Amino acid sequence: MNSSNIATALIMTAARAPYRPALICPAGRDRSGRARFTQYNFAQLNELVDGYAHGLSDYGLGPGERVLTLIRPGVDLVAVAFALFKIGAVPVFIDPGMGRQAFIQCVTETEPTSFIGIPAAHLLRRVYPAAFRTIERYITAGKPWFWGGACLAELRVQPAAPFPLAPTTPDSEAAVAFTSGSTGIPKGVVYTHGIFHAIIDLLRQMGVEEGEIDQPGLPIFALFNPALGLTTVIPEMDARHPAKLNPAYWVESIRTHGVTTSFGSPTIWKIVGQYCLANNLKLPSLRRIFMAGAPVPPRLIEQYHRHILTGGQVQTPFGATEALPVSNISGDEILSETAPLTEQGRGACLGRPLTGLTIKVIPISDDPVATWDDSLALPTGQVGEIVVKGPVVTRLYLHRPEQTAKAKIQDGGEVWHRTGDLGYFDDQGRLWMCGRKSHRVETAAGLMLPVPCEAIFNAHPEVARTALVGVGPLSRQRPVLVVELKGGIIPTPPTRQRLINELLALGQAHDHTRAIQDFLFHHAFPVDVRHNVKIQREKLAVWAERQCR
Repeated sequence: MNSSNIATALIMTAARAPYRPALICPAGRDRSGRARFTQYNFAQLNELVDGYAHGLSDYGLGPGERVLTLIRPGVDLVAVAFALFKIGAVPVFIDPGMGRQAFIQCVTETEPTSFIGIPAAHLLRRVYPAAFRTIERYITAGKPWFWGGACLAELRVQPAAPFPLAPTTPDSEAAVAFTSGSTGIPKGVVYTHGIFHAIIDLLRQMGVEEGEIDQPGLPIFALFNPALGLTTVIPEMDARHPAKLNPAYWVESIRTHGVTTSFGSPTIWKIVGQYCLANNLKLPSLRRIFMAGAPVPPRLIEQYHRHILTGGQVQTPFGATEALPVSNISGDEILSETAPLTEQGRGACLGRPLTGLTIKVIPISDDPVATWDDSLALPTGQVGEIVVKGPVVTRLYLHRPEQTAKAKIQDGGEVWHRTGDLGYFDDQGRLWMCGRKSHRVETAAGLMLPVPCEAIFNAHPEVARTALVGVGPLSRQRPVLVVELKGGIIPTPPTRQRLINELLALGQAHDHTRAIQDFLFHHAFPVDVRHNVKIQREKLAVWAERQCR
């Protein structure tokens, strides 16, 4: 058996624990509103994967071929992905909510030769045929309409003999996943089979154990679970719009299936937390909640530790599509040690590097750095760009040589990834984050960073969140604080002036926020499409520029 192929882990789990539930998927609701679901054990899932692998291979899909994969979260998404891994083909995953033009550009850049998608996805290729010009084989996950091609269900071979694994190596391309595009055009990140194995090893290091039950708030995480031996509970939600999550469904699923671990953005857990508090509900089965995607407010962690979890704990891992995960910190350490520092404007603590990874901080620059030199590393306490090296670090962006050059630093046979996040190390070896490099504000008086500045003003009881932006020419920008009040309220003139006076007073109490004299009120910040939590400060900066004219 080819142990380098990530599908090997599924085969081994199916042999070791064939009757353990592998996937639990929503299947509508009965007349009383109670959730229905379908379930596959690991033996059934592996057999389904083999059936798809035989059918797709017979249809012409082969090793190394990029396959655009647009299937809703569920058993078919997982089974098709692992079938492609077994074949040695490369699934390409694109966030469906990223916007049509960005989506079309991603398809064009990827140059896939096969396309497996739901009917609605196939309609796009009729509207934008140029983007799909490289595709030779069309497969519909559902019933084909008028475009021809094959039907996924009809391709499946059953009963299916074990499919012979493709002769992949750790360096063989395994999948392409696109960044969220929260700070620019989404970029295709190339994963190898070796990187997938390294990610799984780090997830185990973070305490995830075989046999646990996971409810992932990001569909791509469901692809790691079969290799980890976890039961995956697919949540009843629209993955394109996490902020529209129905918390009652999310909580019902956790309590019904005894979910032990769950990943989600702070947006998801804020909505779920409010629901639990309003209904006096606890989540006793959860051993851990991973909150990630943006800095997590300490008060949200405290809410879960104090009122919702009963023995479980929040963890806030740090990583990126290009390097996942990188560091981790427990909610206990945040609440007992780092939260007061965060509230004073020291940044968000990201914890310590995970074993096997090296993290450094280098001088802030927008220019490429071709080759690593140890002199680049800044001393403890000095703010710079966070860079990481290790087995989970991806090496390039697909067909983006300029972006690859800006984000990667060559170091012999290894690669450092420049995260684009600014931060520093404290004297205990913990990493702190101060905001995105592209969101820094360069004033005549010096550099100002979003996370440390915004923390001061977020303490105001009427403020939901704030965003620091720069107005004017670079290096001489005027710092402007954009404020979103709770409930999305735009204050009347008298209330507005009172709030400004109170915010000014908060800012004057700290050296690093004293220069902020301008305040604007916005009803709802634009956020990223993946997590619905990362503030798109670039868009707010353009808006603020117009308001300040």
